[in-house]
Amino acid sequence: MIEKIIFNVLAIALFTITFLKLIRKNDTSYIYMLAIEFVGIAINFVELFIASSFGFCIKLLMYLLSVILPIAIFIIERVKKISLSELAQMIIIPILEKTNNIDKAKNILNNYITKNPQSYISHKLLAQIYEKEENYEASISEYLKVTELNRNDLNSYYNLAVMLNKNKQNDKAIIVLQEILKQTPENEKIVNFLGDIYFEKEMYKEMVLLYMTSLRYHPGSFDIYYSIGMAYTMLNDFSKAKDFYEKAAEINSLAYNAKLNLGQIALMYGDLDEAENYFRSSLKQEDLEAGSYYYLSEIALLKGDEERAKNYMNVAVELDPRSYKQMQKDPVFMPIKEKIMPPAEDIKQAKEEILNQKEKTVDKHLTKMCILVENLNINELNSKEKDNQKQKDIDQKQKE
Repeated sequence: MIEKIIFNVLAIALFTITFLKLIRKNDTSYIYMLAIEFVGIAINFVELFIASSFGFCIKLLMYLLSVILPIAIFIIERVKKISLSELAQMIIIPILEKTNNIDKAKNILNNYITKNPQSYISHKLLAQIYEKEENYEASISEYLKVTELNRNDLNSYYNLAVMLNKNKQNDKAIIVLQEILKQTPENEKIVNFLGDIYFEKEMYKEMVLLYMTSLRYHPGSFDIYYSIGMAYTMLNDFSKAKDFYEKAAEINSLAYNAKLNLGQIALMYGDLDEAENYFRSSLKQEDLEAGSYYYLSEIALLKGDEERAKNYMNVAVELDPRSYKQMQKDPVFMPIKEKIMPPAEDIKQAKEEILNQKEKTVDKHLTKMCILVENLNINELNSKEKDNQKQKDIDQKQKE
């Protein structure tokens, strides 16, 4: 009997609260909730009317509909600070998206936003739909509204920056990411994204400063040390780049791309043995093999071993046909050019690479610098040979 009294008091109180919410908020979603609660209360009255006790399953359904579900919804509304209709959207919109009813989902959200322009949830759901459709302008517009309504939603700020970046508005993306870092300077995800944009805009000094600051929070991060090394590489400060690449390689011994960069820097400085060791290490990463064999061929040539240089280059060309064209343009390979087998005609593309765009850019820059140093060395040697020849001619004339 006490159980019945408690249930009736709770059920009627919750029904009344729901009804008052319907009146106060003018939200028709509460009508459906009232209907659900009414079903639970009705089951209870039927049980009283027939003077018989229902089984466990019926009683559980009665409590679920008229007490448990309303209380759960009220708690969610209070904690999440959202309305019932917004809560319903969070359930319905993903279902519509999965069933490819995108237009219907957008209509629901747009209609609700027209009536409730301050709905944070609706703007966010709509922004996510536009993002998936790659409608960047519309997505940016919605994310701007989301961040205006909730300045603590850092994830939406990040998504806004992503959309700005994809829409070629990197200056605005930088401002957004810098604002996020003011609140969470330890956020490595934001640091890396901002670093990528700095790299894309060739803002290498800003990139160094950004990552050096991040080292305070992540002193053992391979990515940060490697990124600083790349920034110094693009600034042509190869001494500092080497220091950071070496630190990155210490942290992650399997970071063969860092070892490839170290090999290129050692080659520029003329330290052939050190360069050779690094290039042999980088052979362990499949997509670096061709480049490593290419440089090993160059080192073999510089050491006077044309046969080994030829073998290395043939392997490089077999792994990546593009190596053949590159070799043909590089004067250092003049002694073995005619001995290298050209790639098969049916090979149109090299193996798919796993290096990201930033790593490819750094690799190309180091390759250009290596070729530049080689040309300078060749010119210097040619100049010395000419000077020696002149001196020989002078000596010969004097003897005559």
